[in-house]
Amino acid sequence: MDQLTIVFWNWWVLALGLLVIELLVPGFFFLWMAASGFVTGCLLLLIPVIGTDLQVLIFSVLSVAAITVWKLYGKKHPIATDHPLLNKRGAQYIGRVFSLYKPIENGEGTIKVDDSIWKVHGEDCDISTKVKVVAIRGTVFDVEKAK
Repeated sequence: MDQLTIVFWNWWVLALGLLVIELLVPGFFFLWMAASGFVTGCLLLLIPVIGTDLQVLIFSVLSVAAITVWKLYGKKHPIATDHPLLNKRGAQYIGRVFSLYKPIENGEGTIKVDDSIWKVHGEDCDISTKVKVVAIRGTVFDVEKAK
């Protein structure tokens, strides 16, 4: 049986395919795999005697290394945004004052925020009390009496 022969342009086609996937599924994951495929193809163009097993190893090592370096870079240099709490709905309410929807009894009650009802934990108080959200634990607000 003949062994599979891969030529340099096969890696470039793979890199192009991975770039197309990156366009459809953003996240910079497939971008680094595409770059690894391109580099592997370039190495094969320069050194055409590299075996298939070594080519796959080079591609794999380059892909893992590039993705790891990107993840570490992303942690050290987070993307600055003018809406840091955009996808953290509950965190947007910390510091705001609300009227109780149901009184806090035995440490639990509810508040109405826009069109949603949220559970709250805090000091017992009647329904006429205004409370300030001081923290969030999952889907429950920690509140204290507003001053």
